[in-house]
Amino acid sequence: MKVILVNGSSRKNGCTGIALSEVERALNEEGIESEVFFIGNQAIPDCISCRKCREFGKCVFDDVVNEFVEKARRADGFVFGSPVYFAHPSARLLVFMDRAFYSGGNAFAFKPAVAVLSARRAGTTASFDVINKYFTICSMPVVSSTYWNHVYGQQPEEIKEDREGLMTMYNIGKNMAWLLKCIALGKQNGMVSPENRKILTNFIR
Repeated sequence: MKVILVNGSSRKNGCTGIALSEVERALNEEGIESEVFFIGNQAIPDCISCRKCREFGKCVFDDVVNEFVEKARRADGFVFGSPVYFAHPSARLLVFMDRAFYSGGNAFAFKPAVAVLSARRAGTTASFDVINKYFTICSMPVVSSTYWNHVYGQQPEEIKEDREGLMTMYNIGKNMAWLLKCIALGKQNGMVSPENRKILTNFIR
């Protein structure tokens, strides 16, 4: 079993990285393989709704997004981490997720996911809500913890002092591992994912 931890910060070893490392530590203790995927600090094109991904099976912008989606197809769970900017997740991460989930949504279905946020002070719950919506539109079980999935601090050294925040990250990893093992056990006993219906309604009278 493998979990990909997506670092949506422009700083690879910043506050978000510290939060993800604590989740990863708990996963590894439970025997779950992990990989941190840093989306980088270069420009990422936004989705232009060309729908060519339906034709080619991947986004026409062949960059870090397509690289991630290919890895996602072989992964069993996901952690998406982001700093909080203006009470919102990183715009870089949202562009990345827009394209990944639109062009490769079937790579994520029925796989557990969780959002983690780092902030100096506020905006974490609003950011948490934004990222979770990607999961719930793709039939992904959302992993919870023992408090909101946030750490606080302006610098990595301050994050390390947030004992409750780090505890929350650690518990996320433990809960993710437990859920992955439950899913694997279910599959071994003949449990299969449901075939969801999809009907699109435009509100035009």
